[in-house]
Amino acid sequence: MTCIYENTVKGMGEMVEAFAEEGMFVLFGDNAPDTLKDFCYVIDVKNADQVIEAGGTMEFDGVSYKIMEVGEIMQRNLESLGHISVRFGGECLPGSVVLEETAEIPKLKNGSTIKIFA
Repeated sequence: MTCIYENTVKGMGEMVEAFAEEGMFVLFGDNAPDTLKDFCYVIDVKNADQVIEAGGTMEFDGVSYKIMEVGEIMQRNLESLGHISVRFGGECLPGSVVLEETAEIPKLKNGSTIKIFA
């Protein structure tokens, strides 16, 4: 597999775990709206080297999860705003990436690595 996207968590809001009960978390670039900042992991805005598609994998700190579905505006949002909702199972919304279900949602921290493989 080829790494097509790589980023690092460089900040986090005080309430990033608020969505964990719903099986998800939110990534956003530095320009997150004030109403969302407390709920987001902050990353740099970067482009992917290829189209992100179902069947690939997304990795957090070396732990990989299969990509099940990709929302129709997810890649555009990721590359222009650094913003996506990462969901572990459940419904695929336009700005979401849905990964395989897991019993425990990853707990990211400053310096955590995020990679996507095709």
